[in-house]
Amino acid sequence: MFGVEPTFGLKLFLLVVFLLVIGYSLNSIMRKWLKVEKPKFFSYNHVNDTHKKIDWSLRGVFIVLLILGYVINSERLAQAQEPIFWLQTWVFLFAFVVSTEIVRGFMEWKYADNPKTYLVTVSSLVFLVIVAISIFMTDFYGISQV
Repeated sequence: MFGVEPTFGLKLFLLVVFLLVIGYSLNSIMRKWLKVEKPKFFSYNHVNDTHKKIDWSLRGVFIVLLILGYVINSERLAQAQEPIFWLQTWVFLFAFVVSTEIVRGFMEWKYADNPKTYLVTVSSLVFLVIVAISIFMTDFYGISQV
């Protein structure tokens, strides 16, 4: 358009906005369809005390793993070796989000007031995994290529 090529930053911004709108729309549609109450904005409501303990245990484990992975890969890079793929920060963060959402979905399925609540959590998790895998496999949908 007008002979100007959009920059990588603009393409990335538009991609993120597009994915956020699709994710939010999917979540809203699922909540209305299943008649599930919308949670408070920026709140993390635990279903019960067991869920809270498991969630905080997972957080602690992943913090330790993040630090350990960083130290190991930093040492490998200092010795001019390739970093270990599964010890990279983004792998741990993705695993953390997936594991906490699986725990949330399970706890909602077993203990939530509305038994359909877990379906919203699972659908959001499936959407996230599909988007993440597709981004990884398509090199950010080709926006990083010049």
